[in-house]
Amino acid sequence: MATDRDTPGVIAPPPLLFLGMLGVALAIERFVRRVPTGVSRAARLGVAVVLLVAAIVLLAGALRRFRVARTNPEPWKPATTVVADGVYRYTRNPMYLGMTLAYHALALATDSGVALLLVPALLAVVQVGVIAREERYLEAKFGDDYRRYRASVRRWL
Repeated sequence: MATDRDTPGVIAPPPLLFLGMLGVALAIERFVRRVPTGVSRAARLGVAVVLLVAAIVLLAGALRRFRVARTNPEPWKPATTVVADGVYRYTRNPMYLGMTLAYHALALATDSGVALLLVPALLAVVQVGVIAREERYLEAKFGDDYRRYRASVRRWL
């Protein structure tokens, strides 16, 4: 965590972590070993569309709440308040949940079993390199306000 600046000190922009892992998975599928999901094309694409729509709804709702609160959605910029309304009443990380749903949608749409197998590693990187740092930062910056919010809303669902 950055101590000399008013930021959480995340390891990388979260969208890049998700896209990077998807890129690694697709490269493995292309150059090392193809691992299809075993799910029919129609089922994969149907589920992918549903997941992508859910991802867009979550991401749009989260970004809107940040815009209304006039705080930065980018975790490498200073936070000015704790956003606790809208989709943030149900999950502390709707953007990461949305990115996870979009990742799953893309993995299914491309029939990438490797991408699906890498989800636990991806989420571990996001947890340690982004979420844990954000939570330490928000607790240090907003104290009891953030602790109350964290106690009342689950991290994911």
